[in-house]
Amino acid sequence: MSDDQLAEFVAAIPMPALMVDQTERIIAANTDAMTLLSQNIVGRHFATILRQPQVIDAIEQALRTKGPAKTRHLSNDGAQDTTFEVECRYMSGVGAVSGGALLAIFQDVTHVEQASQMRRDFVANVSHELRTPLTALMGFIETLRGPARDDAVARDRFLQIMNDEANRMNRLVGDLLSLNRVESEERVRPKEQIELKGLLQSTLNSLRPLAEDAEVQLTLTAPEDPVSLTGDNDQLRQVFTNLIENGIKYGGSGGSVEIRVLPSERDSAMRGPAVRVQVIDKGPGIDAVHLPRLTERFYRADSHRSRQLGGTGLGLAIVKHIINRHRGRLRVESDLGKGTTFTVILPR
Repeated sequence: MSDDQLAEFVAAIPMPALMVDQTERIIAANTDAMTLLSQNIVGRHFATILRQPQVIDAIEQALRTKGPAKTRHLSNDGAQDTTFEVECRYMSGVGAVSGGALLAIFQDVTHVEQASQMRRDFVANVSHELRTPLTALMGFIETLRGPARDDAVARDRFLQIMNDEANRMNRLVGDLLSLNRVESEERVRPKEQIELKGLLQSTLNSLRPLAEDAEVQLTLTAPEDPVSLTGDNDQLRQVFTNLIENGIKYGGSGGSVEIRVLPSERDSAMRGPAVRVQVIDKGPGIDAVHLPRLTERFYRADSHRSRQLGGTGLGLAIVKHIINRHRGRLRVESDLGKGTTFTVILPR
């Protein structure tokens, strides 16, 4: 194989690739490899380009044994850390005096690493969320079997706490199942025709007892004409129930939660006919540092208060996936001390 043919062969590989011959110099590299490592790397010693010890060791081993080797190369694309699996394979009859050369191919596995990390974080978060109420239940059960066995007052108080903790675990399991169901349906477009004003009014009616207990006034501002769109009635009810309930619980100190329905023939976010539903409270607001992460699983702007109010940390993650299924958008605006506005934008 001539040098030109070798260069064409490496250039045709659809991922970063280079060749190192027995002189330990790079004899060919494609454009992707030069983008990843450096320009003008052909002709240079591989150790001056690939400076990571594990990569150097793998290439030296493959050159010495003329067998396969595998390792990882860590890099950064300017926006995030990246991980590449490096596969080394020996080719005879090429390179200096046809003494053979090593082909190293870099496969980007960053997305696999990120998915694996997400799974680990998810398991850790679920374990942590379940461990707290389980520890409380076990402690109270032990107390009721021992020192508080004959203490009627303590027994009633402990049983109430145990009931609250059990309900908290039940809500968490329910939200986990709901999140799994929503994620599995995210790519399936809904086909049902719904009337949005009626859906919102029904949702407000179901939440009115909670609002009355919190001394919060619920108001709905909407156009007189019906607002229809294609969607999943139950899932959209879940979205607005979650947002309005959050407004009552966390923004209720302002005394009111307003829901506005704003249809338009051309929405800038959707580039077509859409309707915006705003849930506005006059509460303490949310610090801007928390806004980009509100829809992450188990992320809480105020962990202690959220747990006190029965939050599982999954509500807004479920909301995000439902809105994604409807090809919509979620916007959050908040000023400390002035309240928060959640805006759901849905195509019509």
